[in-house]
Amino acid sequence: MILSMTGFGEAQLEEDGHAYHLEVRSVNNRYFKASIRLPEDFAWMETQLEQLLRRRLTRGSISMRLHLRDLSASAAQDVNVAAIEHYITQLKTVLPAEPNFTIDLATLAVLPGVCQPHELTEQQRRHGEELVTRLAESAIDKLLEMRAAEGRALAEDLKQHCHAIREHLEAVRTYIPDMLEAYRDRLTARVEELIAGSNVRLAEEDLLKEVSIYAERSDVNEELSRLASHLQQFEEATASAESAGRKLDFITQEMLREANTIGSKAGDAEVARHVIEIKGAIDRIKEQVQNVA
Repeated sequence: MILSMTGFGEAQLEEDGHAYHLEVRSVNNRYFKASIRLPEDFAWMETQLEQLLRRRLTRGSISMRLHLRDLSASAAQDVNVAAIEHYITQLKTVLPAEPNFTIDLATLAVLPGVCQPHELTEQQRRHGEELVTRLAESAIDKLLEMRAAEGRALAEDLKQHCHAIREHLEAVRTYIPDMLEAYRDRLTARVEELIAGSNVRLAEEDLLKEVSIYAERSDVNEELSRLASHLQQFEEATASAESAGRKLDFITQEMLREANTIGSKAGDAEVARHVIEIKGAIDRIKEQVQNVA
């Protein structure tokens, strides 16, 4: 079963006066790329969460964001009184001594070192790690569910394109005897036109020799067989439990290579028409494969 690279998952809970909300999003990317945004208290978990993403998601641009709200009375940060006193002392030395001089506390509060977040204890860090990891696992589960649902739709679309290619391949294979016969008739008519009114006679063995040379030069049976084999490999890869995106991309390139060879070797208008349809289907497959994880 193939997976889409596009997906979204989220998980949230409230515990001990804190509200946690974790989101994971993924979009197309040929490789794995992670972007993780965490509150300051959980910044130390970035490497651990990236490893979790790498373990469960093989391809795509992945963004993870944790929102945290402290709903308790302890949400207020600690005020560093010593820092405030030091700022006031410095201000008094540079400002004129006026009895009406005032200092805006709101301005003081945003100065570096005045308001400081609470330091987490080791127990709080361990509990926070367990909680955020649990949220991340849950959000990734939901993202994978969405990827799987979109992957099923992708697989059905790819299956239809493969079926169309197989039909055109069979049409080319069936048409080859008619193609040789048509070439023989055209060649005969052309030679007879050229020797009309002369005493030269058309040698049947020379005509057959020329037709056999054309048949050998335009023989595409090997390319038809390889393209059919690539189709089978493609369908097997879409049904595999392993990540198939890169493999499908490679097989698609090989399919296009064989289709181009068929078109160039056959040199026939009817074959060219089928090759155009085959290449169109391969191009649509190639576009869809870019979204397969």
